[in-house]
Amino acid sequence: MTLYSYHISHEQCPPRALLALAQRAEQAGFDGAFSSDHLQPWSPSQGESGFAWAWLGAALQATERLTFGIISVPGGWRYHPVVLAQAVATLGQMFPGRVPWVALGSGQAMNERATGGPWPDKAERNARLREGAEIMRALLAGETVTQRGRLTAVDAKVWSLPETPTRLVGAATSVETAAWLGTWADGLLTVGTSPEVLGPIVDAFRENGGADKPVFLKMDLSYAPDPAEALHQAHAEWRFNAIPASVAWELPRPADFEAAARHLRPEDMHETVLISHDLPALTERIAACAALGFDSIDLHQVGGSQPAFIDAFGERVLPALHGRKAPVIEFDPFGRKPAARAG
Repeated sequence: MTLYSYHISHEQCPPRALLALAQRAEQAGFDGAFSSDHLQPWSPSQGESGFAWAWLGAALQATERLTFGIISVPGGWRYHPVVLAQAVATLGQMFPGRVPWVALGSGQAMNERATGGPWPDKAERNARLREGAEIMRALLAGETVTQRGRLTAVDAKVWSLPETPTRLVGAATSVETAAWLGTWADGLLTVGTSPEVLGPIVDAFRENGGADKPVFLKMDLSYAPDPAEALHQAHAEWRFNAIPASVAWELPRPADFEAAARHLRPEDMHETVLISHDLPALTERIAACAALGFDSIDLHQVGGSQPAFIDAFGERVLPALHGRKAPVIEFDPFGRKPAARAG
C-alpha cells in the first residue's frame, strides 16, 4: 500500500509552526512527514530555515504514529557523514521504526558552501555523496571506520544504534542518476507530478540494481478552492524552485534564486507544480503516480494555507487514496523483502 506523507518545508514556515502542522497532519490521517534540510530559504521572501535535525527529535516526541523522513547531504561540507550517522542512529534508537529511511543528495551551493572551501562540480559531488553514504552505512552497521579518501574518518564508531539500520536512499531527478543510484543506494527518492516523466526514472533505478528496493516520490502541489489563488500561490511561493537544477546547484544565496526566477510567469509553474482547485482531479493524478509502485508519496503544499490543505486532504483525498484496491509493492521499513499484494 502506498503511504502518504505531509511535507515539512523549513524554508517556508517557522519551526514552531511546523511542529503544530505535523500534529495536525497526524490527526488528519497522513501516514508520515518528510522534512527538508536547508541552511537558507529559497528566497529572502520566504524568510525561514530551521535546523531540521533538532526539529525532528521534537516532532517525533510530539506525535505518536507518524513516520519521518529527511533529505540531507553527507558530502562533508555542512555535515560530515560521521555526524549524520550518529544523528540518524540516535533518532532510530529513541523512536524504533519511525525513521525508516533517510534520503541523501549531492547538495547545493546555497546550503553547503557556507562552511568555506571550493564548491566542486557535479561529478565530484556525486563521488562524495557515494563515499559519504558508504561511511554512514558502515557506521550504522556498528563498524569502526578509518579511511582517507575524499572524506576522512579516523577510528569513527557510533555506539548508540537502532535495532535495524536506517535505509540510505539516493535522490535523483534524471534517468542517468537514478540508474547510478540503483547500483548502490537502498532506495530511490525522486520529484515530479507526471507519471510519463516519472516512469522512466523509476524504471532506470529498478533495471540497474533497484528491483527489490523501495521508491519514494515528492509531489509539489498548489491547492486552493479558487483556481486563481492556487496559481498565484504556486508562483509567489515556489517559483524559486522552478529554475533548472543545473542552475540551482550553483547559486550561492537566496537573493540569487530570486533573481534567477524573475522571468518565470505564473503559467510556467504548471511545468513543475500540480496546480488545481479540484480535489477529485488531484486525487486522480496522485493515484496515477502511485500506480508506478511508489512506496510513499510526499505531498508538498507549496503555497500558504497549510491548515486548510491538511484538513481538505484529510477529509477528501487521503480516504479516497487509502481506499483504492490496486496491485502495489508493500515496503517493510524493517528490511524484509517487499511483496506484491492488493492495496
